[in-house]
Amino acid sequence: MFAAEFEPFDEDNRRRSTRAPVSFGAALKHDGLSRTLCTVVNISLHGVRLQTYSPLKRGMIIWLTLPGLEPAMAEVMWSDDYSAGCEFIRPLDEQSFRRLANIDVR
Repeated sequence: MFAAEFEPFDEDNRRRSTRAPVSFGAALKHDGLSRTLCTVVNISLHGVRLQTYSPLKRGMIIWLTLPGLEPAMAEVMWSDDYSAGCEFIRPLDEQSFRRLANIDVR
């Protein structure tokens, strides 16, 4: 006989910071690819999810230009066709995150 207790998996518990659903254009650049456009579909202090027009590969380092910010270096953590999750090398500051996520800063 085997008995066990379990809790439903809560995906949010693995996140370091809150993700905000967004939809805005950004530019990205990496070695061997000239500047190209992409769409940011969610953002957090530590990373972004992108919809791209060029496939990205896991482990690739990119420079992402978000509206109103200097280019940010990020690593592609996963990629699936034309969608990718990237982690910022240096996290965004709280004010920049709130502005990009359209969260009221007081």
